[in-house]
Amino acid sequence: MTAPRSPGTIEQPAPTVWPMVLAFGVTLILAGLVTHALVSVMGAVLTAAAGVGWWRQVLPNQQLEHVPVPEDAVAVPAVRSTVGRLAPGEGGHRVRIPVAVQPISAGIKGGLVGGAAMAVVALAYGVVVQRSLWYPVNLLAAVAMPGMAQADTAQLRAFDLTALIIGIVAHGVISILAGLLYAVILPMLARRHVLWGGLVAPLLWTGGLWTVLGIVNPVLNARVDWAWFILSQIVYGLTAGYVVWRAEPIATLQTWPLAARAGIEASGETTPLAERDP
Repeated sequence: MTAPRSPGTIEQPAPTVWPMVLAFGVTLILAGLVTHALVSVMGAVLTAAAGVGWWRQVLPNQQLEHVPVPEDAVAVPAVRSTVGRLAPGEGGHRVRIPVAVQPISAGIKGGLVGGAAMAVVALAYGVVVQRSLWYPVNLLAAVAMPGMAQADTAQLRAFDLTALIIGIVAHGVISILAGLLYAVILPMLARRHVLWGGLVAPLLWTGGLWTVLGIVNPVLNARVDWAWFILSQIVYGLTAGYVVWRAEPIATLQTWPLAARAGIEASGETTPLAERDP
């Protein structure tokens, strides 16, 4: 129990070390994922102990301490005042970036268009280099078909209905997911969308895929022509990024009045700022 407050003091929450212990425990849990399981076990023990200790600081009774107030302290009277409502970006208003985002439909459309453009480059590689339209399709399907990953060049150049279906489905799903990522990420980049979406992003995920595939499936990694692969990714990035960038952006909720954000029917102005007449 906390002792009654004496005159000339104020009540404040008692200092506690448990938040730091909790943060250290969570850090050890995550560090154990890349080091040793015992590190994660130790972190879990510290996290549980910190949770119990922090809980007991509040329940059943909150732990408080009485801080003496200096005699020369100046009391600040409370002043009631109205709050001015500012539009985003007006008078120092803190704007959350981005102010507008691309619609989800733009990401789906960009993914499909970019996937089609990338498929053209991949098929051109199959015809020009491998003299087979089915080689890139079978190579893509080999990610889900272990037998195809071990196939020789003649089998990869031959038609395979199962590989064709798997390749089309996998290519379509991956293209749409990447297009949705473009719709989410590109509005956060202030400028040079073509540079980020058409060059930087394809190079980043190509490098990550090359690293992972070299460890998970070295045989399949050796069959991929990475120069053509990078070219196809850049074509996808430029095409999908252009489609997403050309879509009509949608204003975020920060431009809406409180009543509109809360879904309340109220009298007065309730239309978003982006839709008001200038």
